[in-house]
Amino acid sequence: MTPRNDATEVTAAGIARLAGVGRAAVSNWRRRHDDFPKPVGGTETSPSFALSQVEHWLRAQGKLVEVPLRERLWQQLAGHPAGPMTGLLHTGCALLLLRDRPTDWLAVSAVSDERMAQLLPDALDETVAMRFGVRRRRAVRVPAAAELLPSVPLLRGAAELASELGARQTYEFLLGRHTDANPRQYTLTPAGPAELMARIAGSAAGGAGSGIPARTVLDPACGTGALLRAVPPRPDQYLYGQDSNPELAALTALRLALHSDATVRTMAADTLRADAYDDRKAEAVLCHPPFNERNWGHDELAYDPRWEYGFPARSESELAWVQHALARLVDGGTAVLLMPPAAASRRSGRRIRADLLRRGALRAVIALPAGTAPPYNLPLHIWVLRKPGPAARPAPELLLVETAGVLAADGRDKQLWPAVQDAVLDAWEHVERHGTLDERPGTARSVPVLELLDDEVDLAPARHLPPPAAAGDGTELLTVRHGLGEALRRAADLAPPPDDLTPADTEDIPRPPLTTVGELARAGALTLYTGTGEGPGGTPVLTDHDVLTGAAPSGNTYEGTAHAGSADDAELVRTAPGDVVVPVLGGGTAARVIDEATAGAALGRGLALLRPDPAALDPWFLAGFLRGTANHRQASSYASTSARLDVRRLQLPRLPLAGQHAYSERFRRLAEFEDAVRRAALLGDRLVRGMHDGLTEGTLPPGAA
Repeated sequence: MTPRNDATEVTAAGIARLAGVGRAAVSNWRRRHDDFPKPVGGTETSPSFALSQVEHWLRAQGKLVEVPLRERLWQQLAGHPAGPMTGLLHTGCALLLLRDRPTDWLAVSAVSDERMAQLLPDALDETVAMRFGVRRRRAVRVPAAAELLPSVPLLRGAAELASELGARQTYEFLLGRHTDANPRQYTLTPAGPAELMARIAGSAAGGAGSGIPARTVLDPACGTGALLRAVPPRPDQYLYGQDSNPELAALTALRLALHSDATVRTMAADTLRADAYDDRKAEAVLCHPPFNERNWGHDELAYDPRWEYGFPARSESELAWVQHALARLVDGGTAVLLMPPAAASRRSGRRIRADLLRRGALRAVIALPAGTAPPYNLPLHIWVLRKPGPAARPAPELLLVETAGVLAADGRDKQLWPAVQDAVLDAWEHVERHGTLDERPGTARSVPVLELLDDEVDLAPARHLPPPAAAGDGTELLTVRHGLGEALRRAADLAPPPDDLTPADTEDIPRPPLTTVGELARAGALTLYTGTGEGPGGTPVLTDHDVLTGAAPSGNTYEGTAHAGSADDAELVRTAPGDVVVPVLGGGTAARVIDEATAGAALGRGLALLRPDPAALDPWFLAGFLRGTANHRQASSYASTSARLDVRRLQLPRLPLAGQHAYSERFRRLAEFEDAVRRAALLGDRLVRGMHDGLTEGTLPPGAA
């Protein structure tokens, strides 16, 4: 029997996404409509429904015109009978066949689903063997026909999306949605830190500033392949990966094969206990190892030859990974590892750290701002190491870099990340060229190794750097105070006058009838969009945090279509002047009118965009009423730990355009006042912190207070 889309199941949350409503609306539909599809799986408290039945019901009710291809594909993946990871692996194999041998894909897909499942294994086996080598050693296993049969609708949909986006972008989209939905299942390395680590390794391999990436690169804890994917391609490149999870090893191989033409080899085995590359050396090693693992093989690996710098304590699994990385390098090769900050100062690791310094293996410790990579509450470190050759002379200095001061905000603010990357690369490449670095207060310093070889061997950068000169500098603080005075005066000027605060006599003012956003959308007075945060690489993204704080678009797309103007760009939701953007998660009351400075950004996830018809709705009138506290309360649904806003249920008065203008002007003035108050608060906080720093660090005398 040919499998149909009703083999794909969707939860209530998925139905809400399809229809652009909150989960409470789906619960109401189930109670009020006897013909709503019955559950076909799940549990009593979290049932699942057949996707095809749900689509049919939504269309019949006028709540759905057409499911976007991306959303349909994602629901098929999330509801795959064997689990989404199996669906991802099958899809990766099919997309690789589509990319490398398109005529073979056309031949196997131009038949029934049953016949396609029978033909695919042979076609996939040839393609996989061509990219990953002989079956005995490769991580990617070609599924049998019976395994592929439930995946056929997913594979057809993926091929359809690939005709618009390309095979690589399609796979990145599905993988990104899956990891976003299951963040705790994987050790993820965000694109920013991954690119920085690859750049450091590349500059070391090809010479400072050369831009030549390494020819052979290994990631012994590859996970989803983010670090190897960040390596710039070059001819005759070899990318090696290993992970203890066979599914992740296979996923990394498929992701890399779709990303570049490099020779890709991945292995599935416990790296420390069963190293698959003990006979192979690489020019560069990139690694984001698991943190704080006590069961890493301490007891059985006591006499392993990799512990050249000392046998790691049971609590020092990260130092085992450091030495494994060094053991897999050619002489002069570079290893770049993402490390927890405790590894730089724990007493149990001081002897290994000391030997790494004495022999010139450890070349830099770089502290990143908190929030740049999970766990987001820690300021992770990057360790840069180099395998000493037989005639190598120990480096007399260690580069220490502290980037917390570069970012004044959360490290997850991708718009500010380039400043971190530039500061790190500038310091590292200067040391590579000149062997040392002049002191940069608060940011970077080349520290003599002898200065670090004390009883602690503490390598935390902040403990060896002088404070930034500007932290309590009186001249800068005077400038901040002057700006604060201007901001306070502007806020006072924009504050609502007393007459505006006098309560109105509501008995004499007739209240106009109310309408809802949903009714206005059906009448064509506005168009409603949902944010995805996706778009061409480098596109700025307006996030929910930006809307709540009034900031410029701080997100950034690292993967998307190859160029603007492509088929995907046509589907991309970009902000335009006069749009109104509302956060739908978290319970806060906010609505932002897009101006010229914010226009053109991609709409981030967790945001709804309302595009009013200028002939029917004034955007400031719309935004002002959408911010009402009571309005949000009646339109929100609540889970145990979060709130979700059903934008279609938000209400506003039904007034002609002329009647909206009085409200519009008042709301516009309130927005200007809010911006002024925000700026005053930021400058006030900066002045307070600067004064504290100046007084405690001695750059300001007590009398200046």
